[in-house]
Parts: sequence; C-alpha cells; structure tokens
Amino acid sequence: MTERPSGRQRAAASRVTVPWTRTRLRTAPGAAAALALLVAVTAFLAAALPPALDRYDEEGMRSALEAAGPVRTSVHVQTSDADMYLSDGPWEDLLSQEAVEGPFAKLLALPGRALPLDEDRSSAGVRTTRLLKAPDPYLSQPDGVAPVFRLVAQGGVAEHSRLAQGRLPKAPAQPGPGVAALEAAVTTGTAEKLNIRVGSVVHLPRAEGDPLAVRVTGLVAPREPDEAYWSALPELGRPHLMVTQGPVPSQYWAGALLLAPDAGPALLATPGAPARYWTLAPDLSALHGRDLEALTSAVASLEGGPLLERITATVSPNLDVSTDLDDVLGGYRGLWSAIGPLVAVAAFGTGTVAVVVLCMAGGLAAERRRAELTLLRARGASLRGLAGRLFAETSVVAVPAAALGLLAARLTVGTGRPAQSAVAAGAVALVAALALPVRAVAVHRAVGVHTGREDVVRARPSVRRLVAEVTLLAVAAGAVLTLRARGTSADGDPTGDELVSLAPVLVAVIAALVLVRLYPLPLRGLARPARAMRGVVGPLSLARAGRAGGSTVLPLLALLTALTTAAFGGSVLTGVTDARDRAAVFAVGADARVDNLAEGATDVEERVRRTPGVEDVTPVKVSYTALAGDRRVSLAGVEPDAYAEVSGRLDDGAFDPGTLKADGEDGEDTVPALGSPALAERFGDDPFPVILDDGDSFTARVVAVRTWTPALGADDFLVVDGSALRAGLEPPTSLLVTGDDPDAAALREAAGDDAQVRLRSDVVAATVESPLQTGAERVYAAAVAAGAAYAALALLLTLLRAAPERAALLARLRTMGLTRAQGRRLLILESLPQAVLAAVGGALTAWAAIRLLAPGIDLTTVAVASGAPAAGRALLRADQLSLLVPALAVVALTVGVAAAQAWWSGRRGAVRELRAGDAR
Repeated sequence: MTERPSGRQRAAASRVTVPWTRTRLRTAPGAAAALALLVAVTAFLAAALPPALDRYDEEGMRSALEAAGPVRTSVHVQTSDADMYLSDGPWEDLLSQEAVEGPFAKLLALPGRALPLDEDRSSAGVRTTRLLKAPDPYLSQPDGVAPVFRLVAQGGVAEHSRLAQGRLPKAPAQPGPGVAALEAAVTTGTAEKLNIRVGSVVHLPRAEGDPLAVRVTGLVAPREPDEAYWSALPELGRPHLMVTQGPVPSQYWAGALLLAPDAGPALLATPGAPARYWTLAPDLSALHGRDLEALTSAVASLEGGPLLERITATVSPNLDVSTDLDDVLGGYRGLWSAIGPLVAVAAFGTGTVAVVVLCMAGGLAAERRRAELTLLRARGASLRGLAGRLFAETSVVAVPAAALGLLAARLTVGTGRPAQSAVAAGAVALVAALALPVRAVAVHRAVGVHTGREDVVRARPSVRRLVAEVTLLAVAAGAVLTLRARGTSADGDPTGDELVSLAPVLVAVIAALVLVRLYPLPLRGLARPARAMRGVVGPLSLARAGRAGGSTVLPLLALLTALTTAAFGGSVLTGVTDARDRAAVFAVGADARVDNLAEGATDVEERVRRTPGVEDVTPVKVSYTALAGDRRVSLAGVEPDAYAEVSGRLDDGAFDPGTLKADGEDGEDTVPALGSPALAERFGDDPFPVILDDGDSFTARVVAVRTWTPALGADDFLVVDGSALRAGLEPPTSLLVTGDDPDAAALREAAGDDAQVRLRSDVVAATVESPLQTGAERVYAAAVAAGAAYAALALLLTLLRAAPERAALLARLRTMGLTRAQGRRLLILESLPQAVLAAVGGALTAWAAIRLLAPGIDLTTVAVASGAPAAGRALLRADQLSLLVPALAVVALTVGVAAAQAWWSGRRGAVRELRAGDAR
C-alpha cells in the first residue's frame, strides 16, 4: 500500500515562507537605494524649512529690537509728582537708595517668562525730570547758549564703567534740600564735548538761594556705551545737541552729572522735580519670534493691565509706565505678516512638487512591477495582504532615509521647532511608503492576467476624472481670484492663507490636466500623414510616442509644477533684485554721485571722468533754497541731452531733452522747466518768477511733469537748462557718474577731501534691513533649485522607466538593419513630444501664473527697507531667463538621455536584449 502523507506534515511545510522584504531588497538594491536617496533629500528639505524660518524669525526680531535701540525697547517706570505731594512721610525717604533698590528686584521678576528682563542692563535711581541750566562760561556753548544738565543718582556706575581719571563721587553726609555742595562724575564723552575736567565746578540753580555747586571728581568711560544701562536715558552716556525754539534756532548741549547712588535726597535742593525711576531692559537673547504673541500681550499688560496693577502695588500708585516696545513689536509683526505669506507660496509650491515626484516614483515602480503584481493577484494574493507587504517593503527604506534627512537638517540648519521638523520628515516618509501600495491597489483591484492597450492616443478619461478636474478648476480659480483681490496676506496672519499660497501650483495642476487631454490630438492628427513619410525613423518614432503608456498625468504634472515653481521663484528673485536696483537709482540718481564740490576746485569733472570704472559724467548745479513764486523749492541746472540720458534709467524721470532747451525761439524770455506734480498743480501753465540764492532770477514755466529726477529726488523740484542761469553750470555742485564699477576711493581722491561720494552699489546693500528679507530670498533660491532638481528627476524617472523596453526595441530593429545613427534619432524623436510638451507647457504655465497672480503679490517689503526711498511698488514680473532656462534644460536633458541610451545600447550588443522570457 502507498502511504499518504499526513496533514500535519503538509501544514508544517506550508508554514515555511520566504521573507518578502529582504528578498525584494536583495533583488532590486539599486531601486531601493534610489528611493532612499530621494526620501532622504526630500525629508532634509522638509525638515530644514521650520528651523530655518525660526532662525530667520529670531534674527529678524533681534535685528528689529537692536535697530530700535534701548530708548524705545526699554520699559520706563517713573514716579509722578503726586508720589511726593500725596505722601505723608518725609520726601527724603522717598528718594533714598532703599526706596529705589527695594522695589527693583521685584520689578525685574514681575513679567516672568512672558517678557524676560536683563538685570545687568537694567537700571534704577533718582533723577531730575527737568533740565537745569549751567551758566558757567568755561562750558562749551556752540551758539552762545548755556548747556543744561540732568542730575542722576543711578546705582551700578562703578560696575558698568571704567574710571578714567579721578575718583567716583561721594554722597554728602546729610543729603537733603539744605545740602551745601555735591560731587559728581561725568562720562569721557560729556567731558570732551562740554570742556569739563576733573575738579571743574558746575553751578546749577537751587530751589531757593544761591546756585548749587557740583564738583566733578572723576571721569568714567562706559564699558558698553550702546547698551540699555547707558543709552536708555538720552543724556546719560553721551551729551547731545538740542535746538532752541524761536525764529532763529540756536544749538546747545544737554548732558548728565552722575551723583553717588545714595545722593538722591540731595536733588530736592534743585527745582528739577526729582523722581525715582526704573529702566527695565528686555533680554534680547531670550526673545524669540515665535513668542511674539506672548510678548505683545505682556507689554500691553505692563502699560494698562494686570502687570501694571502689580507694579503700582509694588512701587506706588502714582507712577507712569511707558515704552515703545509695543510699537517695535507691531512694526516687526507687520514686516513678518507681509513676508511670511510670500514665503508660504514658495514652501507650498516646493512641497507640492516633492509630493508629486514621490507619488510619481511610486507609480512608476508599480508600473515596472505590473506583471509581478498581476501574477500574485492571479495566484490568490488579497489586496490587503499585497498592500501590507508593499507598504512594509517601502517603509523599511523610507523611514530610515527620512530619519537620516531629519538628522542632517537638525545638524546643518538648526534646532528650532523640533516638532514641526519631525512632522515634516514623517509626512515625507509616509507619502513615500504609501505611494507604491496605493497605486498597486488602484491598478490591481480586479484580478486579471491580460489587460488591453493603454496607449495615450486611445486613453479615454472617465466621468469621475472629469468631475474631479472640474472641481479642481473651480478651486484654482477661487484661489487665483482671492490672491488677486487681497494679496498673499490673510488678515495679518504671518503664515498666510493655505489655499491662496497654493495658487501657483493649482494653476500648474490645471494646465497639466488640460495638456494631458490635448496631447493625444496632435498625435492622432499626425499619425496618418506620417505613414507617407520616407524612411522608418519618423513614422516609427511617432507611432512609439502614441503607443506610450497612458498614465502620463503624474509625470506631466510633476514636470509642470516643478517648472512653474522654478520659474515663479526665479521671477520673484529677479523682481527683488530689480526693485533694489530701482530704489538705489532712485536714491542716488546714477551709478555714483559726487556732491559738495569745492567752489574753487578746477578740472574736477575731468579728473572724475578719468577715474577707473567711469564711463560718463553729467554735471549739475543745484540750489536747495530757490524761491519759485512764494514757495521754496530745489532747483537744478543741467545740460538737457546728457541729463535726459541719465534720467531715462527710470520711467518716472525720463523726458524729451528738446522740451527743456532754452533756445528762445518762441520769442519769449520764459525758461522751460521740468517740475514736480506739486509745482505743476500750483502754477499750471502760467509763468512764475524764480529767484536763486545767488541773486540770479528768471521767469519759468512748467512744460513737463515728473515725479522723480536724478539730481533732486522726489521732493518739490524744478529742472532747467543750465544755459538759462546767469553763471551757467560753472562751477557744478554735483556730478552724476555712470559706469559699471566706479571706485569710491578714486572718486574721493579726484573730487577732493570735502566731497561726498555715494555709490549705487552701497545703497543697494543698505536697502536690506532685516534677516527676514534675506531669509525669504534664500527660501526662494532653495525653491528654484529644488524645483529645477525635481523637474530633472521627474524627467529621468520617466525616461528610465521606458529604458528596458527601448533597449529591446533597438536590439530587434538592429537585427533588421537599423543603423546606430537611426537608432539614436529614433529614441530622441520618440522622447521629444512629451519633453517639448512639458517644456512649452511649463513656460506658458509659469508665464500665465505670474501674469494672473502679479496684481496680488507685492515684493516691496522683501526687496527694500521700510525707510528706503519710495521708488514705487515692486510688482512681480515674468523673467525671461527663469521661464526659458528650465524649459530648455528639460528638452536638452531629454535629448542627452536618449542619445546616451542609444550609445550605451550599441556598445552592449543585442544578445542580452533578445533573450526570450526576460521581463521588460
């Protein structure tokens, strides 16, 4: 008898399985490595964006606070006059050192972490709130006006300064209203400007009686003169000039005399209204842009909220709290609200391109393994089991690669916003892991071995796809209209509106869907005429292009979104550069400007003209105090032809030189003038008298109106022919220099020591005021590079997917007599239709997106500083290089890859490609 095997042995044998993931990774290590590289780079870019923005945000806030200065950023707490008048105790006790230092520590701790304060740079003391005049004749008096001083008894002078001469002052034994004399120290800057030495005596008025003598016992040099301790009070660290009121303004000095910290009660001897004060300096190193909301709330609470109530309970109910920190934070919020949405456009565009390329990689992998997955489904594999195995296979590669990209981003860019970076890298890993199984499930829902042809020419979109495309079109139209109507900002939200930020990408998506529908039409139309062509390469290449896989949506979508993102970002960068150049020309008037020329200097124009880097020099004669009618204006005498050439660099200043020439042919003595809009509105076409500061006079008429002119900027101005002036253009007061790279040092040497030289290049560098602006530029530069790289990658993935099939085709055709040159032309012509479609479509889509979205995108905030000369609004314009270079690169890369494949296939031979049974 024949023994039948037991069921237990069959069950044991069925449990012997082959590890799927390890087998797949060993079978295709190259594909796994390529996926890992793609995921790692994409995860790096995604994880690097949050800390980069956080760093730019933090540096931008710190820059804004430092630019504002300690006077505006410090919180000033000072008791009012009612603090003493309503007090029941002696006034001396209110101004004692204990009454000042006691609340100081409590005030520093009140805001807590919401507004970190720097104890070392904060200060407290007693000072006179009114300036006291010192009539001593040895003190410096610029216009014959006596200087004024503020008496300050501030703690910590010894720790924050270095004793340069003498000694620190001491408080009198009995400080109070009856004090006989005081000792004080002054800073070295105050001593230098006001002619004070050790031993000098400054006499200040008393409240009653003879003047109060204040003897200077020492000179101190501040260790950090620009920090809040010395600069939060205007006169403390260095004196400054003030101007008297009246018809003839006069300048006089204002300084500070530093008393001993415990000499506060002695200030009652003066009529200076002494008061206690506390200057609370924020710790700039502990302030972060992400804490802007908390900072704004804390400052508001200090000025009129719970923190103010706690301050009054700690110090006195009669005090004033003031700061400009809320205005500084509000200005920074406005800058971030203008730049943030524009950065979001670049981030959303690059992110969408990355997601499309990841999905495309998964889709192409599914197409490459279609026969394998079809066979597995035919042999009983469930969709859930197949999807799970594919997900595990891709997760093993994607998750470590994303972790590596996250680690690289943290090490190279920064450690800010760790949660956002981890989420971004995790999202990249998830998309990469799901792309292949989702595509496989969608294709292999039904079990089947044979499938019909899916040529692009025969493909017919389904009704569901039509509905999805119409819905997407409606969403894109809404996003474009919203962006054009209100711009990129969303009611001051720095992150912007997500839908509006996706507007350029949505335009590219709609264009890709339209092109996919239009692509078969020319192929169908050329199919029949191609049959009558001589030779085999043309008809065969066209037939091959028409029989390409019908799933061209993702490759074309990836190419168009990448090209649109690159062209859009390149146009933004070009627009920013042009806006800065325009602002620089608006401020300087030419490539360089030489002002304040000495009247007795001769041949200055010729010496400047011979300076290296100078191409031409236009002399002008400027008077800033001319009288036009009853109105003070700036007037420039010019040579019309040369000046018109310089003015033509900006449309706002261009004019016809013939209209300005004072030739007297009309029989009138009226001088034609180029005028500002305000003067044109004031005088119209009527002539008006003009009187210059040198006594010259003539009658002028405004014949052309311009909002800007190189010699005088955008103020109220008149420009006339220099020949109409009594002395002509000699000597000129300014020179407008044109040239590629004029040398500032050589210009100063040629023009003289007293001349002022300004270069347009220096003004361009000064137009950037915040790291937020440079950060936005870097984000857009990265978006352009990433868009170009993803476009190239999408094209390579598409070409490499068809590489085995094309190699087999060449091998078969060569057995029939096809030459290598014909094979090369065949592959190039077969690849060109889709590449040309993507290149032309990408350029047109980017151009259309820029034209559609330009009214809603303002580059002025990114381009120039808030205080830069207003050269008009900087709008987005299409840059030809940004449009054409990526598109042409796509075509060139396609031709190069096809030629390289034909060359490599010819070197390998046809034996391997013709083996039966190989999966292609």
